[in-house]
Formats: sequence, C-alpha cells, structure tokens
Amino acid sequence: MKNEPLTQNIQDYLKAVYSLAESNGSASTTAIAARLGIAPASVTGMIQKLAGSTPPLVVYHKHQGTTLTPAGERAALEVIRHHRLIETYLVENLGYRWDEVHDEADRLEHVISEDFEARIAAALGHPSRDPHGDLIPTAELTMPAETDLPLSALRPPQKAIILRVRSDDLELLRHLDGLGLTPGVEVKALGFSPFDQNLSLRVGNGREAVIIGAAITTRIFVELI
Repeated sequence: MKNEPLTQNIQDYLKAVYSLAESNGSASTTAIAARLGIAPASVTGMIQKLAGSTPPLVVYHKHQGTTLTPAGERAALEVIRHHRLIETYLVENLGYRWDEVHDEADRLEHVISEDFEARIAAALGHPSRDPHGDLIPTAELTMPAETDLPLSALRPPQKAIILRVRSDDLELLRHLDGLGLTPGVEVKALGFSPFDQNLSLRVGNGREAVIIGAAITTRIFVELI
C-alpha cells in the first residue's frame, strides 16, 4: 500500500491501536479484533498491510503487539480530534445528551474537511475537552498531557472535581448521569471499604451518600482539590 488515502477502515484501525496502546503500551491482535468486532485473522492481515505502507503507519512484532509510528499516530489523532469536536458540538449546539453522541460522531469523523473542523473548533471556543471529559488533540495533532487520577484512588476526606469518564457504554453513561457523576462535578470521599473496594461519596451538594464499586470508580477520572 503506497500513498493511498486513508479509508474509514484504516482510520478505525489506527484509532483502535492508539486507544489500546495508550492503556497497555501496545495493542494485541486479540484486543484490536475485540474492539473492532472482527476476526483476529483479518486484523493480522490489515496490521501487516499498515506496517508495509509508505510511510509505515504501525510497527508490528508477532506476539508482542502493535504500536503506531509517528505518521500513524498523527493520522489517529486527526480522527480523534474530529470525533471529540463533533461530540462537543452536538452536545453544546444541537441539544444531544452525552450518551447520544458517540455513534453520530463515529459516522461523521471520517467525512468532515479540515476547514469544517477548524470552523467547529472556533465556534466552540477551541475547547480542550469533549462532553465526556476526554482531552481533544490540538490543531497541531498532539495530545495534551493528562494529570488526572482514577476516582478509585480517592480516600476520605479528600475532595475532587470529575474531569472525565472513560467509557462508551451508553447504559453506564446514563447511570452516571442519574447519579450526578459527570465532568465538572465536585465529589467528596466519605468512606471506603477495602473488602469490596466500594467508595462512599457526596456528589455536589447532595445530602445522601452515593456508594459505587470498582466497576465505576475505575472509569471516572478526577483532579484533587
């Protein structure tokens, strides 16, 4: 594959590798297949193709996982920037809820022009985070450094501001919305159970404690105050 335009399929692969490598250092074939909902054998063939492209978009070592080259990372960040700006625009200007925007942004991220992207960013005031609190890559296609920590690390009597929720699970987002656990909200740790990792929180100005487990506290990221 030499100097071919990046298809939607290739962009989806690069996004998947970026996201998985961000968490694990590299992306395994099995993890990429699970993320994209396709067979591992198909992933292996595509990854080898991307590794042999001009310029190479990934580095692939059998049994060691896949990482992005600088060219692959820039391409991934461009699509991620589109996605997160679109999500922000849908919420702030078109009245979408934060649990409604992911699929819409998935469809639109591949087709908007760079001029359209720049106009959205300007209209929004060049936001740094999307509705879920995820950082938006800069116009220069770099990812700002993240300084947050998981909510699971909070201990009484610490307070924090929720910065982001790392999940595309629509049911979870709706559940968190119902609990008031959304970006920008202040929380205070009231209690912690080492046995089951449950965390008791005061959310905003609420009077009743909210008790959540590790399945949720590891998906929410905060900044101590």
